[in-house]
Amino acid sequence: MHLSEITHPNQLHGLSIRQLEQIARQIRDKHLQTVATSGGHLGPGLGVVELTLGLYQTLDLDRDKVIW
Repeated sequence: MHLSEITHPNQLHGLSIRQLEQIARQIRDKHLQTVATSGGHLGPGLGVVELTLGLYQTLDLDRDKVIW
């Protein structure tokens, strides 16, 4: 699955570890490109990619709430 195909976090439900790793790689690559172009802090964004994907895959965000 490609990152551009995801329109709702619930689409992550049922994805394999390999698919989630691919999406995480795409997110990190996009983050690196953005920071390289416009500046900003790199570390914090990279640190939460897997955490966020795990939460979104596990929770039902139509019902559950995530507070950052």
